[in-house]
Formats: sequence, C-alpha cells, structure tokens
Amino acid sequence: MVRGKVQMKRIENATSRQVTFSKRRNGLLKKAYELSVLCDAEVAAIIFSPKGRLYEFSSSDMQKTIERYHKYAKGVKTDKPEMERYTQQPELEAANMVRKIELIEASQRKLLGQGLGSCSVEELQEVESQLERSLRNIRARKDHLFMEQIEQLKAKERFLREENAKLSAKSGGERWQPSTQQKETATYSSQSSLVETELFIGLPENRCS
Repeated sequence: MVRGKVQMKRIENATSRQVTFSKRRNGLLKKAYELSVLCDAEVAAIIFSPKGRLYEFSSSDMQKTIERYHKYAKGVKTDKPEMERYTQQPELEAANMVRKIELIEASQRKLLGQGLGSCSVEELQEVESQLERSLRNIRARKDHLFMEQIEQLKAKERFLREENAKLSAKSGGERWQPSTQQKETATYSSQSSLVETELFIGLPENRCS
C-alpha cells in the first residue's frame, strides 16, 4: 500500500503528536549513527522534546563537537562571500541540469509526434532528419542481425552435411550379413517349398485305381 504524503504542519492531536515525535526522533538518531559509522563523519544531534526532555547523540565527545562547531561558525562569518560563492555554485549547476532535462524531454515528445503545434518549419525539418537518422540506424542494426542469423544457419547446414556424409560413408563401408535367425528362416522356407501337397482343384477322382 502506498504511503500518503504527510502534510508539514503541527499535529493538533497530542497523542498522535507524541507518537510521531518518538518515531521521528528514533529515526533521526539512527540515521545520525549510520552516517557516523558508514562515512566516518563526526556527527552530533541534540533534540528537546515538547516537554523539555533532552535526547542527544554524538559520535565523539559532544562538548568537543560543539566547540568545533562554534570555531567553524566564526570562521564562516569572516569569510561569508566565499561561502556564498560555494553555495551558489551547486544551485547554478542544478538549474542548468533542470533546463537540460526539460530540453531533452521536449525533444523526445517531438520525436513521438507530440507538441508539434508550436514548432517552426526549421524545427520540423530537424525532427524529420533525426527520425530518418534513427530509422537508418535501426535498419542497419536489423540487417546486421539478419546476416548473423544467416551465417549461423549456413554453419549449421555445413555441419549437418558433414555428419550426413560421415554416416553415409560408415554405412556404405560395412558389408551386410544375415543374422542366424534370418538364415534359419531362409532354410526353412526352402525346405517347405519342396514338400508336395495334396491339394487339388476340380472334381474328385478315384485314386484307388
């Protein structure tokens, strides 16, 4: 079941608010611990409950981490323009990435025949050229696969012919000889042909005379 999106506002129900606080607090402390172990980072987290109860986690000495933070914060204040430059750079890169993604998605829609109403003649010609290039590449790939299949079938045919030739040579080189049972059957047939039968066709005759 898909979990619904939680609205970011104060939970009015006191019981629900306390349950949510306990769950989120435990999750935050667990993530802080995992970050310190997996990334070998110095992590400190301080949480005060709505009733003023303190919860904390520190991968090292909490006081030393706080002192280190204060020391770093003072250095950042003296070098604010440099810090702003470093923070603005990722934002610019992210904005450029978003624009590139939008252009790629618009190009894909045009290749699918969508959103062509606002395109000029030159843009439509460019889309047509892209489709023709893609179609040539697809046909070339298909022809290549067909040729590979044909070569495989030819190789299989040559193998079967060689096997057939070997079997033909083997069967033609051996002289056929009848088995013992076949010899006995043939002898019995020849002897049976010499036995005179008394079967006559026609009116009976007086054989006593």
